[in-house]
Amino acid sequence: MPAQSETPPIQTAHDDPHLIHRQGWLRASMMGANDGILSTAALIIGVGTGGLGADGVVIAGIASAVAGAMSMAAGEYVSVASQSDLEKADIDREREALRTNPKGELVELQSIYEARGLEPDLAHEVAQALTKKDALGSHIRDELGLDETLRAHPVQAAGASASAFALGSLPPILVAAFVPYDYLLLAVGLVTIIALATLGALGAHAGRAARGKAAGRVVLWGVLAMGVSAAVGALVGAVL
Repeated sequence: MPAQSETPPIQTAHDDPHLIHRQGWLRASMMGANDGILSTAALIIGVGTGGLGADGVVIAGIASAVAGAMSMAAGEYVSVASQSDLEKADIDREREALRTNPKGELVELQSIYEARGLEPDLAHEVAQALTKKDALGSHIRDELGLDETLRAHPVQAAGASASAFALGSLPPILVAAFVPYDYLLLAVGLVTIIALATLGALGAHAGRAARGKAAGRVVLWGVLAMGVSAAVGALVGAVL
């Protein structure tokens, strides 16, 4: 008797996990690290071409790292907290609407499912079932478009951004501290390009995106920023 071929197992959603839940901390971390590397390196190059001595360059880099990390934390917290306040206000309005007009909210939920392609009877049945299970959660998800994995988390964003900025600022500061002054600007520029390319590739890898494209665009803007900083520093140094 010929051997029967086995039916291949059906792949479930858990076999292909999505990564959108990383969006909050990944965005803040990538932005913080990128700013830490680039702003510190650009400042070092700017003041270096302006004629500031080796000690002054290192001090400027450290000051940039501290000020930048605190600024990133404050900016991220205020920005994300504002988003969180808007989300909470919408949820409160939805909770009140469910309390005062439950039938109208049921019809609204049904219309949402109909707009997504369900037949009216099925849409009504689904709306009733979800309302019975978790009315507020259903409206938050399907009417407001909010999901717990994408909700705003101010403290998380602030901490990730500040920590990433501080870590990102280390490579140019260490180069400025240990490389001879005559080679400092070139070394900072090279290390910064390598760090930016690595960061872009790592960020793309974390999100399963194209690493080469991500690294290229980060390096492009980094070179532009350092070039402008060097030109401005040299101009100011010549004037002063």
